[in-house]
Amino acid sequence: MDTVVRVAVIYLVLFAIFRVLGKRELGALTPFELVTLMIIPEIVSQSLTDHDSSVTNAIVGATTLCLLVFATSLLTHRFPRVNALTESSPKLLVAHGRILEANMNVERMSPDELFSEMHRAGVARLEDVEWAILQSDGHVAIIPVRGVGVTAPSGAMQPAG
Repeated sequence: MDTVVRVAVIYLVLFAIFRVLGKRELGALTPFELVTLMIIPEIVSQSLTDHDSSVTNAIVGATTLCLLVFATSLLTHRFPRVNALTESSPKLLVAHGRILEANMNVERMSPDELFSEMHRAGVARLEDVEWAILQSDGHVAIIPVRGVGVTAPSGAMQPAG
């Protein structure tokens, strides 16, 4: 039972850390940040098993972790309040061609990052953006003003004719 409790505690701590980090950071990790995240298992591995390297203990730990992930998924699916606690909601970054600075600051997103996302979506000017929404997965959805021609991002196929 000791391994189950240890894994559950580490799971909850990591869950809280990733929730605090925010969706933007997880959606756009730099190579250094990815490597840093990969170090976490090495840091916590010994504390998970209390220095017990037996196969049985490893199976108990892995099974506990998988069950916790499954339980979290099930609870977020069945109960809207749990879902609201575990998942972030989309955040409006641009409305009618105007940057919503308060929302940008909450999400720790710079205007340069926003403009990069706009250009990736084929929108050149801020005035041509009806809505820009930071999705729960960290990606930015750019909805252009109606009637504005969106240029295809580089490498995209152009329609014939």
